[in-house]
Amino acid sequence: MDYLAGIHVVSTALNLPGPAACARLRELGARVTKVEPPSGDPFEAYCPSWYARLHAATEVRRIDLKSDAGKAEIGELLAGADLLITAQRRSALERMGLDGATLAQRHPRLCHVAITGHAAPDEDVAGHDLTYLAAHGLVRPPQLPPTLFADMAGAERAVSTALALLLARQRSGRGASQPVPLEDGARALAEPLHEGLTAPGAILGGGLAGYNLYAAREGWIAVAALEPHFARRLADALGLAGLETGTLRERFTAETAEWWQRWAREKDLPIVAVRLPSEETS
Repeated sequence: MDYLAGIHVVSTALNLPGPAACARLRELGARVTKVEPPSGDPFEAYCPSWYARLHAATEVRRIDLKSDAGKAEIGELLAGADLLITAQRRSALERMGLDGATLAQRHPRLCHVAITGHAAPDEDVAGHDLTYLAAHGLVRPPQLPPTLFADMAGAERAVSTALALLLARQRSGRGASQPVPLEDGARALAEPLHEGLTAPGAILGGGLAGYNLYAAREGWIAVAALEPHFARRLADALGLAGLETGTLRERFTAETAEWWQRWAREKDLPIVAVRLPSEETS
């Protein structure tokens, strides 16, 4: 996809959300230049294989943005760039001359997505994926979340914000700076829970027979026959008058999870075998 052909993105964002956002922009056709400190991105040390995939076809430069020479070098980069993505705290951006006010003066056509942990006035409050999720009821101790929900949601929010800024610049001729707080992504992810949809026993929290997890003869299956037409089709396929949790529990133990997945595919039903994190997905 070359929708963003001709767009040059410069990023100083380390760790996960920024590189994930840049990888998506690159998939859409943008050219990406990543600026890392002389010590590199910590992400490369704790997950080298994923770091390599996210930075494929990305030009990576090591620049000391605390030095005068480094500030001059990134200034040259930004002079020909369309979009800057940062993930440093506001105070750090101000010291490097990469805050929104300074960028507007020096590079008026540059669009700037500032990935932060929290919204103003708490941009400098420390946080990470785990704390954002915990603050909004998305952690169930003692288990840690199975993935980095806030970081990945934040990456997608950064992309959509970048596209909006680029579109607005096309109309006005001027760039703008917009923060993307990761905590906002966590808050949005928590809305179904706080609205009662996914609370234990709620309609999407185990209270609906057609939307639930069931043990098979081997493994587990996820059944998502939420809409009435899917519920009717599932009941008809099983020879039932309607869907009831106890009856489905008994029926689904008759075959393996893989068997039920193949069966559901043939009957156009939303049922899949549950893949555990340790299992290879196909």
